[in-house]
Amino acid sequence: MPEILFELTEDGSHTLYLPQMDEHYHSVHGAIQESRHVFIDAGFEACSAEQPRVFEVGFGTGLNALLTGIEAEKSHRQVRYTSVELYPLPLEQALMLNYGKILGEEMLFANLHQAAWNESVVLNDWFGLRKIETDFASMPMGENEYDLIYFDAFAPNKQADLWQQEIFDRLFRSLRADGIFVTYCAKGVVRRMLQASGFVVERLPGPSGKHEMLRGRRPSF
Repeated sequence: MPEILFELTEDGSHTLYLPQMDEHYHSVHGAIQESRHVFIDAGFEACSAEQPRVFEVGFGTGLNALLTGIEAEKSHRQVRYTSVELYPLPLEQALMLNYGKILGEEMLFANLHQAAWNESVVLNDWFGLRKIETDFASMPMGENEYDLIYFDAFAPNKQADLWQQEIFDRLFRSLRADGIFVTYCAKGVVRRMLQASGFVVERLPGPSGKHEMLRGRRPSF
């Protein structure tokens, strides 16, 4: 595991910094506000499925999963959440992150990280989790499996193998009709690849510190 440094972002929540990649896990303008804006407000809240099946590329700190678990209970929607991560954080470091404390969900946050990898675990009445430790670039996926995709890989210039046409084609096929894809990235080349895969793509206002983000939808026709 590469060296990891903890940093406080502008909303008081942690992010992690990887000096070897010169990359942060979250926006320095606020980790929680960014994840909530991109993945909850633009993704989960826009998903019409009564029992959403969510797929995440990049489990990372577990923040997106935590926010989704909180929203699942609030909205009384049973969520089955699958997340892929090639380099899981060591448990002792993950539990040092302050998201659970800030959000009043320390037990859920701990349970997310303590859940076994490569197994399906039911964490409460509203949230089931499966964390897969693998390289998503070579991971096979079924068709019509998911209602919502969180694409939270590192930036294209840091993790280029995950920002490829074949990847977006695979994700498109894995979505059900009217399924939603969201990512913080708004680069034109990414938007064009999503459109080439078949997504109907929207540019949306980005989180604090970022002008735009992208949301794609798999048409129902």
